[in-house]
Amino acid sequence: MTKKKIVLLDGNSLAYRAFFALPLLTNDNGIHTNAVYGFTMMLQNILVDEKPTHILVAWDAGKTTFRHKTYGEYKGGRQKTPSELSEQFPYLRKLLDAYNIPQYELDNYEADDIIGTLSKISDAAGSEVVIISGDKDLTQLASNNTTVFITRKGITDMEKYTPEHIMEKYGIEPLRIIDMKGLMGDASDNIPGVPGVGEKTALKLLIEYGSVENVYKSIDNITAKKLKENLTVNEAQAFMSKELATIEVNAPITVSVDDLAYTGPDMDKVTSIYQELKFRTLLEKIAPQAEEVLQDIDVTVIAELKESQLSEEMAIHIEMMDENYLTADILGISIANELSNFYIPFAIAKESTVLRKWLQDSSNKKYTSDSKAAFASLARYGIETDGFEFDLLLATYIVNPSTTYTDVASITREFGNADVRQDEAVYGKGAKKALPDQSIVAEHATRKAQAIWELRPIIEQKLQENDQYNLYHELELPLAKILGQMESTGVKTDRETLQVIGTELTAKLAKLEADIYDIAGEKFNINSPKQLGVLLFEKIGLTPIKKTKTGYSTAADVLEKLESEHEIISHILNYRQLGKLNSTYIEGLLKEIHEDGKIHTRFQQALTTTGRLSSINPNLQNIPVRLEEGRKIRAAFVPSEPGWYLFAADYSQIELRVLAHMSHDEKLIEAFRDGADIHTRTAMDVFGVTEDAVTSDMRRAAKAVNFGIVYGISDYGLSQNLDITRKDAQKFIDTYLANFPGVKQYMADIVAEAKRNGYVTTLLNRRRYLPEITSSNFNLRSFAERTAMNTPIQGSAADVIKKAMLDMAKRLKDEGMQTRMLLQVHDELIFEAPEEEIEKLKEIVPEVMESAIMLDVPLKVDWAFGLSWYETK
Repeated sequence: MTKKKIVLLDGNSLAYRAFFALPLLTNDNGIHTNAVYGFTMMLQNILVDEKPTHILVAWDAGKTTFRHKTYGEYKGGRQKTPSELSEQFPYLRKLLDAYNIPQYELDNYEADDIIGTLSKISDAAGSEVVIISGDKDLTQLASNNTTVFITRKGITDMEKYTPEHIMEKYGIEPLRIIDMKGLMGDASDNIPGVPGVGEKTALKLLIEYGSVENVYKSIDNITAKKLKENLTVNEAQAFMSKELATIEVNAPITVSVDDLAYTGPDMDKVTSIYQELKFRTLLEKIAPQAEEVLQDIDVTVIAELKESQLSEEMAIHIEMMDENYLTADILGISIANELSNFYIPFAIAKESTVLRKWLQDSSNKKYTSDSKAAFASLARYGIETDGFEFDLLLATYIVNPSTTYTDVASITREFGNADVRQDEAVYGKGAKKALPDQSIVAEHATRKAQAIWELRPIIEQKLQENDQYNLYHELELPLAKILGQMESTGVKTDRETLQVIGTELTAKLAKLEADIYDIAGEKFNINSPKQLGVLLFEKIGLTPIKKTKTGYSTAADVLEKLESEHEIISHILNYRQLGKLNSTYIEGLLKEIHEDGKIHTRFQQALTTTGRLSSINPNLQNIPVRLEEGRKIRAAFVPSEPGWYLFAADYSQIELRVLAHMSHDEKLIEAFRDGADIHTRTAMDVFGVTEDAVTSDMRRAAKAVNFGIVYGISDYGLSQNLDITRKDAQKFIDTYLANFPGVKQYMADIVAEAKRNGYVTTLLNRRRYLPEITSSNFNLRSFAERTAMNTPIQGSAADVIKKAMLDMAKRLKDEGMQTRMLLQVHDELIFEAPEEEIEKLKEIVPEVMESAIMLDVPLKVDWAFGLSWYETK
């Protein structure tokens, strides 16, 4: 019979470890995910390394336990759990359910007591027990059969506690850990211990006397006067502290070891939660599912297209093996309606005058999976398209923006059609990706066209029911064509300028490297965290803040906290920043320049829950501009024709203006109508000072809370931004809301609206569904409430600039101008234009953008132009 191996995990402790070990991360839906992601990584390592036959995650049941009867201040003083962590606990439990890992909690007891009781039972039965926690109290449970792993730093660094290790480290047996805590106390649990007795003194006493009881039996033998006095005065406290530190190993649990048998994960459920949380890296590691059984389909491969085979209303799909339609080869085109379907290999399709004529005739209604991809991919071959009346990707995105669809198959499954295989099942993935026989491609593409035809009326009806058809048909669908044109046009990128900047960065890096070596007094690998850690924390003697499995943490957040302690830190931080600029943005952008000398980024129109656009291949919305060296990278983006300029226009504080409009707050509205500096005005109100008394720090704090309110910031988030205590951050937020009652009322009203409807909307009726808004779970409900507050603001700002893009495209066409729209970067639009049209742009761009949507406060647009993107700032 196989020996049982029971793994017991301290859920709360590991969740906290994961949360604080990783930076605050959110997925596309705005859900904080760092704790769940870190916990998942730990869990996967544990399952692989320990291979348990039985497993349990124990949770704390609540704030009050039986220990509070002994000492009411037990665990007192602990800060409230950050809301960014609280909202993740339901997902942690859901994750464990997907892994088929039992979970248990017991009223009036802690997770430690559940673990202690089960470990004692399992230990007595001769089973192997592994305990994993961040709480060293659990080391008292170590035995010949029980090993306790305690997390140290990060999510992978753990210390293994066995009786031998504890003896070597402390000189005492595992059970004497409780005596050590009785004497020295434990600040993390607010166990008082004996004042003046630290770990070193406690261990010295225990090594000599064996236990707290024996210490007091031998109190007269203690010669150190102050120590003896402290022990004598605090005898009751010492025994109480030992009792508080003692884990209960006979808790009245109702779960048995047999209940903990591990059967392995439910991969469908695991995949589902990874998709929900947008854990793309983890999804890629999951093995592909078995081949689906699909309905039979007749596929006709066309050798010569005839006009009679096309009608005024058809579904069309452009089949490519790779997702980047700006570079991928088109394999073929599938076309379908209720009467017929067929597939045209692209070698034939691109030469067909019949097809070209049908594609560019706007009176022919075309229903497709991704109209932007269709427009841009065909434009590469000089094929003009018009008349796209349905876009499956955009339509499903508007119906539910919380779900990210990666291909036609994922969309069709959402609406009950399982007759389309996923692209990976046809082409493979990664290095194994390969082009199959044409018959397989033809069938795959034709199934997609058929699905588009069948789903269109279903999804359009849903849009009508939701009063979202106008948003879809009048904004997003025409915008897709404009974005496709922008992608096809591309942005001229001066390779030589990038190379010169790269050379300058390389020289600065070399100088910084020499300076760092000079300060350090030796040469070392600056890019090696291990070598850097030894230098900073052993040779220079700085105080370590974090440790990792391989040594000292030298992460950016750690170094920033140490910057004032030694001059070498600022040099190292600068070295890293410039190194990243060089590798990611100089070398990275050089690789993205196409043969036409331009960079053609792709705009993701159906990704974010707020409706904002994002940019990939490369991401031109994320070029760092805080450093001057980063801003200079924009100098490489230039007009594509001689005598032309780049013209940039961006909305000033658009989200705060939307907040003023939606909240009807009189002070905010007045400030914007007066043209005041909103952050200075906010600082005046919050700090109660006159304008001339507002300091730069006051304005910075006001700016942080202004934008923080828009993004649903918590006291924890604001404290991190301003480097202040959570208490001060909460006070700041409370003062802000007291001074802007309209904002406070808006928050209450929008949450109430979300609870009534189950969703919130933007100015143009974009929806975000919030099913958790009425949850009985506090954490889920709190997250949904914050999302309800900020989504209408962020989403409406996205609506405004999208509407402005449509209006600008129309105005440029109506004016007969040569100006081209090139990029959208958050709240900014970038154009290229001949010199003779610049004066006209100064007039019409602000006029159009400021009137895109009328608000209760004026929209304000700032503009600039120059011979490069850099010169427009």
